[in-house]
Amino acid sequence: MTSFQSQLGEGGGGGATAEELAEGQRSISIAEFFEKNKQMLGFDSDAKALVTAVKEAVDNALDATEEAGILPDVYVEVEDRGDYYRLVVEDNGPGITKEQVPKVFGKLLYGSRFHKREQNRGQQGIGISAAVLYSQLTSGKPAKITSKTENGGARYFELTIDTDTNEPEIDVDEAASWERPHGTRIELEMEANMRARQQLHDYIKYTAVVNPHARIEFHEPAESFKFERATDELPPETEEIRPHPHGVELGTLLKMLEATDSYSISGFLQGEFTRVGAKTADGVCDNLRDRHFGREMAWRPPATHEEADVEPAVRGAVANKSSEATADFARRITDRIADNDRVAHATVAEIVDDVAGEVAEEYDETFGTTVREKAVDAAWGEVTDERAADCYELVDEATTTRKDDAVVEGLSTRLAEKFESQDDSRNRLTRERLREFVDRAADATEEYDDATFGETARENVTDAFWERARTVPDEVPKVSAVADDRDAAARLLEAMRETDILSPPTDCLAPISEELVDAGLRKEYEADFYAAATRDAEVHGGDPFVVEAGIAYGGELPEDGQVEVLRFANRVPLVYQRGACSTVDVVKNINWRNYGLDQPGGSGMPNGPAVLMVHVASTNVPFTSESKDAVANIPDIEDEIELALREAARELKSYLNKRRSLEKRRRKQNVIADILPEMAEKLSEVTGREPLAVEDSLARIMNNVLVERTVNGSTVELSVHNFDDTNVSGEVTEMVTADPGDHDDATVVEMDGEWFLKWTPEVSPGETATLTYEIDGDAEFDVSVEGIEAEKLTVNA
Repeated sequence: MTSFQSQLGEGGGGGATAEELAEGQRSISIAEFFEKNKQMLGFDSDAKALVTAVKEAVDNALDATEEAGILPDVYVEVEDRGDYYRLVVEDNGPGITKEQVPKVFGKLLYGSRFHKREQNRGQQGIGISAAVLYSQLTSGKPAKITSKTENGGARYFELTIDTDTNEPEIDVDEAASWERPHGTRIELEMEANMRARQQLHDYIKYTAVVNPHARIEFHEPAESFKFERATDELPPETEEIRPHPHGVELGTLLKMLEATDSYSISGFLQGEFTRVGAKTADGVCDNLRDRHFGREMAWRPPATHEEADVEPAVRGAVANKSSEATADFARRITDRIADNDRVAHATVAEIVDDVAGEVAEEYDETFGTTVREKAVDAAWGEVTDERAADCYELVDEATTTRKDDAVVEGLSTRLAEKFESQDDSRNRLTRERLREFVDRAADATEEYDDATFGETARENVTDAFWERARTVPDEVPKVSAVADDRDAAARLLEAMRETDILSPPTDCLAPISEELVDAGLRKEYEADFYAAATRDAEVHGGDPFVVEAGIAYGGELPEDGQVEVLRFANRVPLVYQRGACSTVDVVKNINWRNYGLDQPGGSGMPNGPAVLMVHVASTNVPFTSESKDAVANIPDIEDEIELALREAARELKSYLNKRRSLEKRRRKQNVIADILPEMAEKLSEVTGREPLAVEDSLARIMNNVLVERTVNGSTVELSVHNFDDTNVSGEVTEMVTADPGDHDDATVVEMDGEWFLKWTPEVSPGETATLTYEIDGDAEFDVSVEGIEAEKLTVNA
């Protein structure tokens, strides 16, 4: 024993033995764990605890109603009871059965969604039961739950959680009366405060934005809000899908391989993954062959004038067959090899097998396995007799013209020697082994031929040879063999990732859609401009995800300070840990100056009257913690967030550019409008003519659309002159106090003794559209035009 090892036992005496330490160890229930680690679930302060409890209860309410196909009506009430706060959340969902109520609200990690690959607000079965646990820990009072199903009466429960066993304890279970036809109500009392009032208000408001189909009523001690729904369209129903091959990890793949009932890799791929059919599975298997077995180099066959080299070699390899059959056998093999531009060992073997079958049938002679193997060896020997010319061609194509012939020939010759000395006479090798050949040949060429082959040249040469090589026909290993071999499983994973596979189906996701993102922003923000973008589905970790972005700009939004960033995951607002969220990181890294927003220093959070919204919808959102307050920094997701924001921002840029152009036009028009009347008056004095029509002249100068009215007796004409150089279309509405009668080309609506005539003319450049109607007697008129910018419109009516 060394002196150090001998000292390891010193210094003991009064400490506990290993046996005594073992006696003190015991398993911990999940409820007991979170009892001492409340902060992990978002209950790390009295202020945040209230927001988290509201969030978990509202999320459950929205999920329950949507799954039942019911438009959500959610009621939230927060009441200050002195020592504690009382929280009530009600919904109009389908209710929860008597048997399930205790488990849903009183057992952590109990739920129906954890193993499902479809979008849901909650998945772990922690949220609402964690709120119940926090409530009982801080107030000592049970959760009070009322549930009413459509086919049964309401029942009232009072329950707590036994943290030692993670099991619910029911204190009260009785029938109750409730005016709702169906739904669920939960009441909790807890230590809390309203210091996070703004975050609480934000959560409710943002929930209304991202769930425009929901009606939410909210009451707290100081204020009350009611958010009406903007649409009667429920989110699309989601369907569970299998994982996508591009996102699974090695450990998950090994677990799937061990659990599958499939024997073949092709069957495993088609049965366990989405978007994998027979053709895609074949592509993955080919890539697996390349990695597991390597490819076989393909060489040019002997030239036609040298065909006797192959034919006599094959004849010499065949024994104990008739001369006619042997000659025909050798000739056919030679001809078919010559028909190929390049042949690999497997190609030669296939040709020999085919010809052997044909000749055996015609000559009634058997060409068995031994004969075929000898024929293959003989033919392959002639094909590979001279590899240098092939190698020279490939190296010459792959390298730059600056490499002289001697250098190219030196590398080619050394590569040919590597293949010649290869242990596997079939010239079968993996890409990594091929790169080793290239590196060794290039190193020797640099050393002896005073040449330089950099990384790019070496990679190009490797690519040229690899592309010329052929995938082998060997059967890929069975599932059981791959499951027992971590390296083989890693090769399968790489083969899956490098195969082109369709994006995962989106029926497992319920993105908001561009239309409803726009509607949600319009419902809660008074702005001048709105834009929305929904990206196509991508994959992370085997789970598909969709990123959506929205922008609101101008209007009543505050001019000063940073833009407001709304973060959502599966339709749930994220109001905490803003600085830890990948959404905010992406926003800061975009150059918003390119899109018309102020951004001091060219990076960081932009300023201006704008709202930026990002929604990540996924079957498994990667959060930074169990409290689900921030999306983790996953490169694939960050890339999609950036692309979605830029897509919406391009519309903002176009809008701001157009607005600046119209503002410039307005200023020019105002100047001309000030000067033109004076010029017209002076011109009229000098010429003695009638005063000019200023509006007509202004429209012509500015290339505007001019709308004029003329009344001749009972006939009224509205003329729409287009002085612009592009087609214009707008909606012209004339309000008149006399009955205009019916019209074929206009919509007529009467309201309180006034008539509204509506046309939608399209006018070509330089043309005029005339809108005519008849009235009986005197009348008053008023015209309005929509669909044409005010800066491009002149009305003289």
